[in-house]
Amino acid sequence: MSHFTPALFSFLRDLKKHNDRAWFADNKARYVQDVRDPFLQFIGDFAPRLKHISRAYVADKRKTGGSMFRIYRDTRFSPDKSPLKTWIAARFPHEARRKVEGGVPGFFLHIGPGDSFGGGGVYHIELPQLTAIRHRIVDEPKAWKAAVKGIELQGEQLKRAPSGFPATHELIEDLKRQQFYTLAPFAEKDVVSDGFIDQFTASCERAAPLIEFQTKALGLRW
Repeated sequence: MSHFTPALFSFLRDLKKHNDRAWFADNKARYVQDVRDPFLQFIGDFAPRLKHISRAYVADKRKTGGSMFRIYRDTRFSPDKSPLKTWIAARFPHEARRKVEGGVPGFFLHIGPGDSFGGGGVYHIELPQLTAIRHRIVDEPKAWKAAVKGIELQGEQLKRAPSGFPATHELIEDLKRQQFYTLAPFAEKDVVSDGFIDQFTASCERAAPLIEFQTKALGLRW
């Protein structure tokens, strides 16, 4: 099953050269045909695969308000006033995302020229949720080690032990993390291949034990 063609990357490269609303309006048909609609179809086809990983995580193929990020940038607080993103992305979050303040885990896909990757974990998360994950690491070290076995754990780290946690703990390097996620890179040839949805699903399956650990640490159903 193939969703994307080289026309996807061609459009995004052209958009990077002509990042203004007038150019985008003139090329809107290309965006819809080569980028938006194939991506929405991908999200819809991924939905049943995601349910096999966890029934609590959501793949929503709506044009607005769903898993796909908006193409328009929020420039209110950014020195970069370019109006459009030169990549596409989708987040597949927990069903309780609107009920839990502070953030929830999620699966993630980012596609851009020379910069495509997928996987999941927690990235933007507030201190209470982060602390809950840290406490579960301390309370259940064997489960944590099993959750991260065989993956490259990524995320920024504090220079010192977080408040309330011993600097001598055997898992202190993990406890210092402010984010917990794992991502697999994809080449452009991967993205336009027939089996890309299988590759992305595999990246989510590898991230699933980590996300399950985080989900349960926050008291949410897996």
